[in-house]
Amino acid sequence: MGRDERTFDLAVVGAGPGGYVASVRAAQLGMRVALVERDRLGGVCLNWGCIPTKALLQSSQVLSLMRRAGEFGIHANDLRADFSAAVKRSREKAERLSKGIEYLMRKNKVVVFSGEARLTSAKELEMTGGDGKTSGTIRAERILLATGSRSRLLPDVTVDGKVVLTSTEAMLLNRAPASMIIIGAGAIGVEFADIYHAYGTTVTLVELLPTILPYEDEEITALLHRALTKKGIKILTNTSVERVTVEAGKAKVRVSSNGERQELLGETVLVAVGRMPNSEVGGLKELGVARKNGFVAVNEWMESSVPGIYAIGDLIGAPLLAHKASHDGIVAVEKMAKLDDVTPMDPRRIPSCTYCHPQVASIGLTEAKAKAKGYTIRIGRFPFSASGMAITLGETEGMVKVIADATHGEILGVHIIGAHATELIAEAGLAITLEATPEDIARSIHAHPTLSEAMGEAALAAIGRALHV
Repeated sequence: MGRDERTFDLAVVGAGPGGYVASVRAAQLGMRVALVERDRLGGVCLNWGCIPTKALLQSSQVLSLMRRAGEFGIHANDLRADFSAAVKRSREKAERLSKGIEYLMRKNKVVVFSGEARLTSAKELEMTGGDGKTSGTIRAERILLATGSRSRLLPDVTVDGKVVLTSTEAMLLNRAPASMIIIGAGAIGVEFADIYHAYGTTVTLVELLPTILPYEDEEITALLHRALTKKGIKILTNTSVERVTVEAGKAKVRVSSNGERQELLGETVLVAVGRMPNSEVGGLKELGVARKNGFVAVNEWMESSVPGIYAIGDLIGAPLLAHKASHDGIVAVEKMAKLDDVTPMDPRRIPSCTYCHPQVASIGLTEAKAKAKGYTIRIGRFPFSASGMAITLGETEGMVKVIADATHGEILGVHIIGAHATELIAEAGLAITLEATPEDIARSIHAHPTLSEAMGEAALAAIGRALHV
């Protein structure tokens, strides 16, 4: 490859959902794009996170539904579950999508380089291969960093990949362990609790904060806590982990709550206490790229303190979500291209989804945050127990909650727990983007019977016109 062939308008480092989407959009806008990835296209999300975990969750939910088959007049005798087959299926789905991204790169003429990138200037990257040897340099007018994040570990806790696990090892086990202690009850911890419980594992969730899914609306998390407890998952909140040890191939976790200590015993321990940015990109410190709490500091257009160097996604801070990273990348490259209609990322428009059963999804402010910001609010709720479609599906657990500003009618937040919540939240996202009111949602005709009717009914409840509750 000649020197001219290593000169680009944009070099993107990291091929996760932020980096590869930014690369495609930049190519669409006429830029010559290089994409550097040290592992597999799709990054952690596609290969080790979002996609394979959702495949495992689908397997676990099919299994759970089959156990209820009698409710639907179906007799499923001699039901057997093969966890290793579910893991194999999840890897196949990830592999298929990774190959799909390879196709997208070819289609959009994005030049892909395999290796570890180091910035030698604001316009040049040096790449090294797996053997640590330099494999060449590329030049670009702009550099966009999309290096993502990795599992955050606990101090003095050694992950051995057999007894003490991170989420990566947890999705590769060849069998479901007899018992699992999950440290951290955010989305990752709750999803794995649901997966493994379905396959017969005795699960204990340990959370330092007062609630599971601590950043979701408290009314919603209380319902989820009840649903998971009803399944048989043990949940310990307001509980700190003091020590994790492995003895004779088993885990011991000493925890403390309100001054009282106890020791939990398990075949495995999953550490799911969040993620931390991969911000140790070579050259950042030397070039003076500013960081805050480990994250790269950027302006509203994703540009760092060094002109021409951009960062997106998990690398720049919460929320650490794949779809947020993708949108970050689009904002960044469209601003580079000087499009007229580019708008900065609005955190209020970023949905959050947890794919356990029942699912949880939200967008905008929680009830507590809306009150803390001084809003006078109106709340509309509609339970799935009153939904015709939910009843026919046998999925009556959960509700839709709409929070609106009582003064101006603006929808401040929507929170859903129940079947297909992660799909239903899209309507709320569109409503907030368009600055719709509950009246606007109520005027929209929702097909009957559908779960989406619950959104319209909750909106009606918010304006005092509930029909079915």
